Amino acid sequence: MNIKCELFNDHFQNYKRYAIPKAQLVIADIPYNLGNNAYASSVEWYVDGDNKKGESDKANKSFFDTDNDFRISEFMHFCSKMLVKEPREVGKAPAMIVFCAFQQLQMVIEYGQRYGFKGHIPLVFIKNTSPQVLKANMRVVGATEYALVLYRDKLPKFNNDGRMVLNWFDWVVDNTYPKIHPTQKPVPVLKRLIEIFTDPGDVVIDPCAGSGSTLRAAAEKNRHAYGFEIKKDMHQKANEQMLSNIPMSLIF
Repeated sequence: MNIKCELFNDHFQNYKRYAIPKAQLVIADIPYNLGNNAYASSVEWYVDGDNKKGESDKANKSFFDTDNDFRISEFMHFCSKMLVKEPREVGKAPAMIVFCAFQQLQMVIEYGQRYGFKGHIPLVFIKNTSPQVLKANMRVVGATEYALVLYRDKLPKFNNDGRMVLNWFDWVVDNTYPKIHPTQKPVPVLKRLIEIFTDPGDVVIDPCAGSGSTLRAAAEKNRHAYGFEIKKDMHQKANEQMLSNIPMSLIF
């Protein structure tokens, strides 16, 4: 099966100019709105991770300037337009998966309902480490990630191969893939989600593509992959480091 994999250096609002097909699954890691505290609990706040050396160039900085002006209503409008229509058959409906901060869960649910996504399934991802190193002696640190599966009326396509799928997943990291984005989601985690909610040959779209890890995961699982990344430097890194070495037998 020849698979298409394309990352556009543009805002997802401009999707119409690219004539991409509608998706069975939209996956997005929306900005967490951390602002200038993005590195606040990480050792990266300091030079070489050592507070005796003073603050690094990441102190009081956000991950990206786009983190502060993300409009979730525009995002939900895009998803409502770019997911395939609700089919008549049971077990074929599309879905979207939104990674977000714990504090954003209710907001995502409410905005989803405004745009026709009546159902939701919360997911939790369990890590064996925490990025909140500087909080270790002050409080219980966070070692989880959160996401929501949103769907319209019918339950989404679901491939469980006869096995129970729990609402929590291990945060499996594969360091053979490049790390090029501070909030990059691991390819193995994305692959597992794509396997559950799509079939080979389906279309997966990531409107906030960042490192391109979603596209890489989709292509390696024989799904067509399309993404949008507004930052020019991140778009270049994603194409050069994440998407340039996908086995060519998959891509045309």
